[in-house]
Amino acid sequence: VQLQASGGGLVQAGDSLRLSCVASGSSFFTYAMGWFRQAPGKEREFVASISRYTGGSTLYADSVKGRFTISRDNAKNMVYLQMVSLVPEDAAVYYCAADQVLHNIIEMTPTYRGRGTLVTVSS
Repeated sequence: VQLQASGGGLVQAGDSLRLSCVASGSSFFTYAMGWFRQAPGKEREFVASISRYTGGSTLYADSVKGRFTISRDNAKNMVYLQMVSLVPEDAAVYYCAADQVLHNIIEMTPTYRGRGTLVTVSS
């Protein structure tokens, strides 16, 4: 599985942004998906995850709960991260991840991780 994230950019605090991640290969629906982020000088941080198949189970970091929404479109092999009310602390490189075991996404040890997309939030 190859993952390609996009949608990052420079926004102002309070703005919204939607990140997208497209996955290559078949059987996308069998993979749990997630997003991590890493800011300069900081450790990698779990952001959100969505279960495989119907995506009926989602999980969010406390820091983004209520502001970020993860979703998936199995027909398009896509996973999204809708971000609203962005704050400077959200600035980071965001990575898309895939694994057939949801726990590996949550533990940030996925089998597959794509290149990141940079989100910059100005105050």
